[in-house]
Amino acid sequence: ATVRAEREAEEARRRERRRRLTELLPRPVRPVRYARQTGIRARRRRTQNAGVVVLFLLVQAAAWLYFPSWTARFAVLVLTILLLPVFVTLAFDRRG
Repeated sequence: ATVRAEREAEEARRRERRRRLTELLPRPVRPVRYARQTGIRARRRRTQNAGVVVLFLLVQAAAWLYFPSWTARFAVLVLTILLLPVFVTLAFDRRG
């Protein structure tokens, strides 16, 4: 009985040490998951966004292939970023 009591006491001390140690460690942060919107409008919006991204990447690839200077490539990048909202508004009529 005394051996069993000593074993149980040691196990309790071990559990207490583990509990104190795990309280000191930072808890992993779980990412917040948002429900993906469904429906025709959401699917159309995702398709349009994908098309805009592909068009942006194609313009950048063409600029890298066509222009040898870094200044021209950077200018195309800046102009593309500035004109992208205008293109999206004109092409998809996202005014509200």
